[in-house]
Amino acid sequence: MFEHEEPGHELPAEFASVADSGNEALVRLAEELRRAAAVDGLVDVAYRTMDSPVGALLLAGTKAGLVRVAFAREGHDAVLESLAATISPRVMLAPSRLDPVAQELEEYFAGRRRHFDLPLDLQLSHGFRREVLAHLPDIGYGRTASYAAIAALTSSPRAVRAVGTACARNPLPLVVPCHRVIRSDGHQGAYLGGPEAKALLLTLEANTPA
Repeated sequence: MFEHEEPGHELPAEFASVADSGNEALVRLAEELRRAAAVDGLVDVAYRTMDSPVGALLLAGTKAGLVRVAFAREGHDAVLESLAATISPRVMLAPSRLDPVAQELEEYFAGRRRHFDLPLDLQLSHGFRREVLAHLPDIGYGRTASYAAIAALTSSPRAVRAVGTACARNPLPLVVPCHRVIRSDGHQGAYLGGPEAKALLLTLEANTPA
């Protein structure tokens, strides 16, 4: 039940004993305890996973909004450890809190959604990187922009490589569409989810009927 109880993921002691029991009644009780923890404010970072055409995704959110989307190749356990270190050790599996995010992503992958309507928590991005991320949603669905074109919109118009770094470290891929940023020569360039994932996303958007 609590498959990501890594060091630093502090949970009330009763949660651990319930999760380890294997008893169905106690497992249901664990769910009640989880919901009670959320109500009582014991959860600072809620998370869940979901399957997608680009592999398993980790979704994490705070009270402010969605704070992290991570691909399997990033290592979900490592991402959770990072969230515990940078935001709060009170990280807990709480799928229902991320259900709206999962639903919008499912609609996106099915070609039924072109824009995300989700509150975002951008606390993991700072300075120039955050400035870059602010411009990415302006790239229309099914369109692309070069790293140089994005740089030209920022306070450092020559910082093309820094734009690439900002995209590579985007904590909210898919929702903040760094996959739409490509090289000036037309090649798709690198992507946090891998080149196959980037190609799939660009193809999906290009082939979705208007």
